[in-house]
Amino acid sequence: MRDTRVRYAPWFLLLLVAAWPLSADEPAASKPFQLERCELIPLPDHQVDFQIDGVQRTRWHYDAKYPRPFFYPLLGPSGTSLTRMGHPGAANHDHHRSVWFAFNDVDGFTFWADGKGTSIRQKDWYAYEDGDDHAIMSSTCGWLDPEGNELMQHDLVAALIPGTAGQYALELQAEFRPGEDRDAVQLGKTNFGFLAVRVAKTLSTHFGGGQLSSSEGGVGEPEIFGKPARWVDYSGPVAVGSGSQRTTQIEGITYFDHPDNPRYPTHWHVRADGWMGASFGMHEALEITTAKPLRLRYLLFIHSGPYDQQASQKVHTEFAASQGFEIIKGQRNHRQFETRRIP
Repeated sequence: MRDTRVRYAPWFLLLLVAAWPLSADEPAASKPFQLERCELIPLPDHQVDFQIDGVQRTRWHYDAKYPRPFFYPLLGPSGTSLTRMGHPGAANHDHHRSVWFAFNDVDGFTFWADGKGTSIRQKDWYAYEDGDDHAIMSSTCGWLDPEGNELMQHDLVAALIPGTAGQYALELQAEFRPGEDRDAVQLGKTNFGFLAVRVAKTLSTHFGGGQLSSSEGGVGEPEIFGKPARWVDYSGPVAVGSGSQRTTQIEGITYFDHPDNPRYPTHWHVRADGWMGASFGMHEALEITTAKPLRLRYLLFIHSGPYDQQASQKVHTEFAASQGFEIIKGQRNHRQFETRRIP
């Protein structure tokens, strides 16, 4: 029997594809594709790489094998990490994981130390936004007691902002509210929490050659601990190169409080052994309710050279004038959520 099936030549298939109309929500590109300077790269094992011009600047870790998420490393302009995992001389401070959020008294439970049965778990991510001016990650985390009850939750926005000569900023916004099906949560009076930074050993005053400085002119732990300040800086030598070419150069982290934060300027918990944190609960407790959540904004400015008061004032002025972020339902195609500066 004669085969009457129509046989299309390959060239005709190409014509069919070329003639096929675009979907209504997929307009043709109006301009050539261009790489964006700032990118977020999701990786295996629950990690997200933060990059500028294809170079890692920091990485977000949220694997459940850790008690709480953290950023590590936080690379200086030289490419050397300005933070470390844990205390240089005390194993009971292994909960000091580079840059992290925690609090010592949430409804009577500690989320600061390890081994207490509590945990902070990323529940989901909202959006990864790449761009030339910044890359923005937004996610949501739950604070679980030893029985798995969610006492508190927070939305985190982390924006990577490029600067000059390898300098950059990591802007962090966290909005805390009661856990699911809860109307309120109590934050106790404590020196520990929310945002903490454990600097590299060489940056610390005690173990290295670093120096603590504050916006108010304080130098060293005794002049800064427990005192209010708009920002605190930890700067010191870092190792660069290898072998006979190995040497040091000065880099640092300036940690800014935002004027919109409650209790601004914050009191600071700092140590000569190499850590600094805005101590939100140092002098009083706070109740968070569904009607009145707590929003905190901080900025970590990673710089080359020693601490510069005038340069820090400029960064603070720009940060203070900036709007925070909002997480909204996707307005663009193929985006479930979006994160943007509040108009």
